[in-house]
Amino acid sequence: MSDNNYPRYISKEEKKIPIDDPSGKWTDLTLLPEWEEKFYDIYTVKKHGKWVMLKALKKEFANDPAYREMLEKEFETRYNLAHPNIVMVNDFEEIPGLGTAIITDDVYGYSLRRLIDEKRLTPRIVHRLRTQLLDALDYIQENHIVHYPITPDSIIFTEYNENLKLINVGYDQMDSLSEQDTQSDIESYGKVLLEVLDNLPESLPHLRRVANKALDRSHPYKSIMDLQLDMHRRSSTVVYLLLAAFIVIILLLVFFLVSR
Repeated sequence: MSDNNYPRYISKEEKKIPIDDPSGKWTDLTLLPEWEEKFYDIYTVKKHGKWVMLKALKKEFANDPAYREMLEKEFETRYNLAHPNIVMVNDFEEIPGLGTAIITDDVYGYSLRRLIDEKRLTPRIVHRLRTQLLDALDYIQENHIVHYPITPDSIIFTEYNENLKLINVGYDQMDSLSEQDTQSDIESYGKVLLEVLDNLPESLPHLRRVANKALDRSHPYKSIMDLQLDMHRRSSTVVYLLLAAFIVIILLLVFFLVSR
C-alpha cells in the first residue's frame, strides 16, 4: 500500500482529473486507463488525505439503473471477501463528478501486463504466480465467486516487495460453482502462466507442463487444489531428489574415508 506522504508514480497514460469538492474530502483524483474495464473506470484519489482506489461506472453507463445495480451487487460480493492477495473493498460512496463508486485499498505498484511489456519479470514474480495467485483463486472458488477471467491486467504487484494483488475479482456469489466456472479459473491461470513463461529467458519445463495441462480441454485438473497439488508434488520431488543425492554423496565420502 502506498504511504500517504509518498508521491505516487504517474505513467504517461494516467491523468489528473479536476474534482469539485468544496469539503476537501476528495483530492488528487487520477484516472488509470491501464486498469479500466468494459463498464468501469478505475481511479486513485485521496480521501481525507489518504490514498484509496475507486471503481466507478463509465459516464455512458452511470445513469442506467441496470448498471448501477450491477456495481452495487459487485460491492456487496467483494465487501465480504478477506484475502491478503485480493484488494480489500472498504466502502460504497457518492463521489463528486463520478457518481457512486466502490472504494478499495490503494495498490501502489504495476500490473503484470506492464511488467511483461517492459520485460521486468523477476523470479519472485514467477514464485508469486505459483503460490499467491493460486491461493487467491482457491479462496475465490471456496467462496463460490463468479467473475471475469483473470488476466495480466487484473494482477498487480506492489512496488516494494512484489506481493500479488487481484484488483478486479468478482461480481457475484453463487450457492455453488458449475464445472464451467471452475474450469474458467484454471484456464485463465494457464493462459497467464504461459504468457509469462513465453517472456522469460529460462525454459522452466515443469511450469510450462502445468500451464499446458491447465489449458487442456479434457480437464486434467478438476479444481485449483488439484493444480496446486501438482505444482507442490513437483517441488517436493525435487527436494527429495536433492536430499537423496546429498545422502549418497555423504555415504560415498564416509566409505572412501573408512576404506583409506
